[in-house]
Amino acid sequence: MDTIPVLYLVHLHPGGAADAPLGIDSLALAPGLHLVMSTGTRSQLYHRIKRRLAPARLLVAPLAEAPKFKGMAPGALRWLRDRGLA
Repeated sequence: MDTIPVLYLVHLHPGGAADAPLGIDSLALAPGLHLVMSTGTRSQLYHRIKRRLAPARLLVAPLAEAPKFKGMAPGALRWLRDRGLA
């Protein structure tokens, strides 16, 4: 049985770790703000990012649907469309 990927919003403290690539299927919307597609649980994703980047602040929240946004990184809408979310 395949696990369905979940869309998460991830916020890292700006600077340092926030600018590092997450190493997963993700898109940096703005410094410290990322969309992430993951088949893992929220806890698994949280701990993976926490161990890899050791940010001062970290928020990981699942999204029920694709967010509406303006002024984010070029290609953000395309990234969502490529995953069938927009």
